[in-house]
Amino acid sequence: MDFRFTEEQEMLRDKVRRFAEEKLAPIAAEVDELDEVSWEVARLLGEQELFRLITPEGYGGVGLKAVPICIAREELSRISIHADLLLAETGLCAYPISTYGTEAQKQRYLPPFAKAEKLGCFALTEPEAGSDIASLQTTAVLDGDSYVINGSKCFASVGPFAQTYVTFAKTDQTQGSRGISAFVVEKGTPGFDGKQMKLMGPHPIAELTFTACRLPKENLLGELGRGMSVALSTLNLFRMSVGAAAVGVAQRAYEEAISYSKRRVAFGQALAEFQATQFKLADMVTDIDAARLLVYRAAWLKDELPEKMTNEASMAKLFATEMAWRVVDQAVQLHGGYGVVKGMPVERLYRVIRQLRVYEGTSEIQKIIIARQILRD
Repeated sequence: MDFRFTEEQEMLRDKVRRFAEEKLAPIAAEVDELDEVSWEVARLLGEQELFRLITPEGYGGVGLKAVPICIAREELSRISIHADLLLAETGLCAYPISTYGTEAQKQRYLPPFAKAEKLGCFALTEPEAGSDIASLQTTAVLDGDSYVINGSKCFASVGPFAQTYVTFAKTDQTQGSRGISAFVVEKGTPGFDGKQMKLMGPHPIAELTFTACRLPKENLLGELGRGMSVALSTLNLFRMSVGAAAVGVAQRAYEEAISYSKRRVAFGQALAEFQATQFKLADMVTDIDAARLLVYRAAWLKDELPEKMTNEASMAKLFATEMAWRVVDQAVQLHGGYGVVKGMPVERLYRVIRQLRVYEGTSEIQKIIIARQILRD
């Protein structure tokens, strides 16, 4: 078994790390508090050609491979969760178009993604349908050469600021999950609107509404009634990359804890000299390493044996996000009162990490997926 990155993957990791530390670190404290999109960060990501990782060859990208996406997300989230979000959310929109789109759809939507000229949004969750995708209420009714969509979506990351949206609606109310279809919607389409929502942590997110929103038939994405497959295959890829982002956040929290414990003096010695501190740090680094291995195992399986990675993706997302929550919490604890001072790095990480345990499938949903798979096997 080879636990090393390839030379090309190591070069990507080093490139993203240098970029994040040199270009993003000076502005991270500011942009990571934004509830809107930083187009400056998008421009920087475009200049580094990182959006090419989320678009396939032939359309300006380099292939939509899981391992490179996870490498980029880990290194970006270690410095700026905002930069990571822009990459990931556009990837969630680009992947279903790349995989299920017609040639015309690919030519229209993917090249601007590759250049970071446009951002994408993946609009699946609804007020009454989160984890239970089959219960979504948004409808799409065929009327001549158009589909008329009515309904709403919530928790749509980058929602008010994207230009391209992949969304899901019931095209057959009698078929349950088999009656769901996927569509591509462009910003400015009559009847389509977005209103910003506020979360406990910084995050550009929106509620989207469709009011007699008329889409051409050619905006159907994939086959009619196969929207559930479109959604689940997309989540299978990006779910593990949420784990990579969690590893990056945890790594940063651990580094902050190491630095602070070495310089903070209490009772005549540095915090790092106390055994209680050393135990915390040992648990942190062990958890981070274990999560990193789970993430990259799932990513490798996705690239090499895609039919075998559903459970591994859920394991990676579950363990890594729960791990990061523990690590960040312990980093705050080691900082004492300074850990909850507004503007401290660990305070910001504490607000950020809570979201990762919820989106793209809560920890409880990941356990259900894992349990069903092992019982079926």
